[in-house]
Amino acid sequence: MPTSGQDETLLLHLNEAIATLRDKEVLFQVITNKLRLIFPFDLIGINVFDKGLLNRRLFFKNYLITIPEPIPDFTADFTPIAGSPIEQLLVNPRVQYITLDEYARDYPDFEALNQLRQQGIQYLTLAPLWLNGHLTGYLMLAAARPPAFTPADETLLEKIASLVAIAVRNSLDFEEIARREQQRTLQLNITNALLSIKQREPLFRAIAEELGQVVTFYYFGIRVQRAGARGTYESFAEFTRPHEDLRAPLLALDPNRFNNNNNELAQLYNQVADLLQTPGLYAGDDFRALATRYPAMRYIYETHQVRALLIVPIWQRPDGAAVLMLASPTPAGFGPNDLGTVQALVPQITLALENLFAFEQIEELKAQVEQERTYLIDEINTDRPTDGLIGNSPALQLLRQRIAQVAGTDATVLITGETGTGKEVVARALHQASPRHSRALVKLNCAALPAQLIESELFGHEKGAFTGAVERRIGKFELADGGTIFLDEVGELPLDLQAKLLRVLQEKEFERLGGNRVLTTDARVLAATNRVLEDEVRAGRFRADLYYRLNVFPMHLAPLRERPEDIAPLVQHYLATLSKRLARPPRPIRPADLAALHAYPWPGNIRELEHVLEQAIIVSQGAWLEFGGFAAGPPLLALPPGPTPALAEVASTPPTPADGVPLKTLREQERDHILAALRHTGGRVSGAQGAATILDINPKTLEARMKKLGIRRTVVAG
Repeated sequence: MPTSGQDETLLLHLNEAIATLRDKEVLFQVITNKLRLIFPFDLIGINVFDKGLLNRRLFFKNYLITIPEPIPDFTADFTPIAGSPIEQLLVNPRVQYITLDEYARDYPDFEALNQLRQQGIQYLTLAPLWLNGHLTGYLMLAAARPPAFTPADETLLEKIASLVAIAVRNSLDFEEIARREQQRTLQLNITNALLSIKQREPLFRAIAEELGQVVTFYYFGIRVQRAGARGTYESFAEFTRPHEDLRAPLLALDPNRFNNNNNELAQLYNQVADLLQTPGLYAGDDFRALATRYPAMRYIYETHQVRALLIVPIWQRPDGAAVLMLASPTPAGFGPNDLGTVQALVPQITLALENLFAFEQIEELKAQVEQERTYLIDEINTDRPTDGLIGNSPALQLLRQRIAQVAGTDATVLITGETGTGKEVVARALHQASPRHSRALVKLNCAALPAQLIESELFGHEKGAFTGAVERRIGKFELADGGTIFLDEVGELPLDLQAKLLRVLQEKEFERLGGNRVLTTDARVLAATNRVLEDEVRAGRFRADLYYRLNVFPMHLAPLRERPEDIAPLVQHYLATLSKRLARPPRPIRPADLAALHAYPWPGNIRELEHVLEQAIIVSQGAWLEFGGFAAGPPLLALPPGPTPALAEVASTPPTPADGVPLKTLREQERDHILAALRHTGGRVSGAQGAATILDINPKTLEARMKKLGIRRTVVAG
């Protein structure tokens, strides 16, 4: 055994180590090595108690022998002293010698003792840790052989235990200081994130990353219960670590993960909602019991191997609730300090949620107000009858009847017809006659944007989704929620976007470009095209399933040449509105000119008529409306090829064929008119000097008409 001088030297060494070493593991490894030189033991452990001597936890443990299976830390967190062998040590705190067989008779179910005995440990030497007259814990030396301590050894062990008590207290104080410093740093970093990040996913990813520096977890999730959704918590932000790109595998509260009917699902939500109303730390046996009680928890226990769950409510109030959950695959994954750390963040997370809700609501309201403002301005500037349809031809009467039949429903309507026949006007009439008329009519021309931008226009995008996406953008389907969306030229959509449009029509769901949050829309869809979609489907350029989904209630608009009765009302309408808009005096139209307008085939339909009248109003100087002063190209009312007369001259000649010459069909009139325009442009179809510009129709429409009429550009150019 050591001499008195050796005892003093040992105590001095321990004092020096305690005074100079701050790393807990290094310090207690030094203490263990010094004790091993004096006392024989195979395992050393230090238990610390709380101030009330009600709970204890294992502060330090070290093996000095090789054992087949390491003994687990059953007391990594504070656990009750009552019901454990430690309670006997509090009766008479002194150096004690215990055989595990004796303790096993009194505590047969205490797992830590059984594990020690299975590894061959039979004897314990226990020394109380006193600090300023208070019992703070016990030093335990465990061995396979019986100890042989002399009174001098016991005295030395008591002195060493006093030094160990100081070392433990210092380490605990350092741990507390480090923990508080971590919390302050965490709160500061989260505050900085709140100030600099305004988007939902990047903000909460930053919060999860900062929290992960302090608390070890596998899953981070925030669930929100909206007002009026009792028990139904929706996913607001979910991440896993360290696989940050993995999208939330833990979906304990996701109804898609359970094959329940609505009643069973409601009960499931109600049960879990009650659990989420109070802070909780469920680990090991506690979480196993939770999984037995709640089907939702049993699912994540079995499917995702979760063994510890930390729950912190963010708020509970009449307009809903919010809760933060952390999960770990380790039974002892969370401790009381972790719960305290997360609870300390509740004010900041509350602020983050409220700010995001406010930002999102402001953006939605701003976009809706702007869209409705645009819509109202458009309506104010449109001087039309109530339904916007001008004329009384049988074709128009039938169209009005079809509008009345379908307007009150949410059925998808496909409007077809040549360019310029008024498809947008019909869409507006449908919207105005529907129950959705108080909300916006959102319009998108699918042919007016590059293919790569159409998806962003339809569904919106998140900041950074692509080069130039400097902020989040609300898509047309979001803007049209509760209203109507009109997709003009839908036949121009690329095939990949057709699939996404089909999803919106079927599921009412979509995602912003660059985002992973599923959004829903209650927009009524109206679509229009001047293409023959049946031909496009056969050619493989348009999806058959999308065509059938759009073609629920078809409406075909007759071209203007098939309803000449409507020309006079249209002329009177446009003369009144255009003269007012152009600030020109209203001028009457000569009967001969009106007759020429009736005789013309109007390949550009109503839009072409409007433009002809607009040009006539601009160039007219006398008392009558003049059609003969057009400067660019042949007069738009030119008759079949040959020298192009002025409109006044054409109007003065009755539009009848010479004797013996049969009257040309409308198809022949249209073919001759297109040929005249092509001869004038040298066969050029598109561009500023092309035939499509002269005829005021879409180049693709002109090419389709040329193909149908058997006109080849090369022949004309030659």
